[in-house]
Amino acid sequence: MACLNTLKQEIKTLESVFTKNHDRFQVVAASVDELTCRFIGKTGKKYEIHANITETYPSTPPVWFAEAEDPIITGAVQVLSNTSGKDNQILQQVRLLIRELCSRHNVIEPPDLDQLQVYQPIELCSEVMDETSESEDDDEADDDIHIEMEEETSTPDKRKEEDISMEHFATLERLRQNQRQDYLKGSVSGSVQATDRLMKELRDVYRSDSFKKGIYSVELVSDSLYEWNVRLTNVDADSPLHNDLVLLKEKEGNDHILLNMLFKETYPFEPPFVRVVHPMISGGYVLGGGAICMELLTKQGWSSAYTIEAIIMQISATLVKGKARIQFGATKVNVCRLGQYSLARAQQSFKSLVQIHEKNGWFTPPKEDG
Repeated sequence: MACLNTLKQEIKTLESVFTKNHDRFQVVAASVDELTCRFIGKTGKKYEIHANITETYPSTPPVWFAEAEDPIITGAVQVLSNTSGKDNQILQQVRLLIRELCSRHNVIEPPDLDQLQVYQPIELCSEVMDETSESEDDDEADDDIHIEMEEETSTPDKRKEEDISMEHFATLERLRQNQRQDYLKGSVSGSVQATDRLMKELRDVYRSDSFKKGIYSVELVSDSLYEWNVRLTNVDADSPLHNDLVLLKEKEGNDHILLNMLFKETYPFEPPFVRVVHPMISGGYVLGGGAICMELLTKQGWSSAYTIEAIIMQISATLVKGKARIQFGATKVNVCRLGQYSLARAQQSFKSLVQIHEKNGWFTPPKEDG
């Protein structure tokens, strides 16, 4: 990341100007790769807003997203994705965000905004980046910048602070290195916005109590952030599905329901496609091919505030609520009726489901239990 020192200066400025006690806008937590802010509306309501600062910063702006589903907040945040030049820098991004939020909430802009002055022109940062790619010596200097960044975010102290196991910490580091190599080769897949959000989601999963307790586990398919296999090993102990999982382990040695999650480069503004891979299930709102009937997995029911863990836990609750049962030794008749689980069949059945519900509305299951 170019201009690391400038970024550090700007973060210190943000923290000093918009403290945790500010009456309109608060910087709750800040580092060289993440920023968590809080906007306080006219009625005193608080809105959490996050930003991921990517390795391509400041060539590309930080990736912003809001926890609230309020269209006023999400609309203000989306404005920041269309910036360029010096408007990509974090101080200017925060200035734009606060002005947009204050305008939309019809409140007076805080006078502190005048203190957010960009330290170094974005053009100078670009020149530094260009020069470091012209010679081998300069390439080494660029590597030093990245090494400094890695030391900032990847030390053992950082691992302990985030409460992540050595194995999972190593996975995150490997992914970061792969992303950097892809970026240098010009072979980046997906989008910066989706990649950074998925990295954050994976880190949050590794820190999650539910994950550590073995309620579910995750595995990246071919080390891709855009395809996850999720093993759901623990459901409501009082449900028939729980008993079926116990029996499944006795019969087949498997003790989980395998889910596959596919993410597009438009994530988190579009939901992932989720399907059951194994075992065959009846009920539980599981459709032909293994697709899942849930409103929150559709564009109209989705919110960028949903976390991957929230999706996993909601699917678990939906399976139980829908009285899902494992089909042991499914006969040829059952297989013919339900259809073999496959990505193509799941996508086809889900597309048909969405078309039906767009006409008739959603009734079961809702986005939340109720």
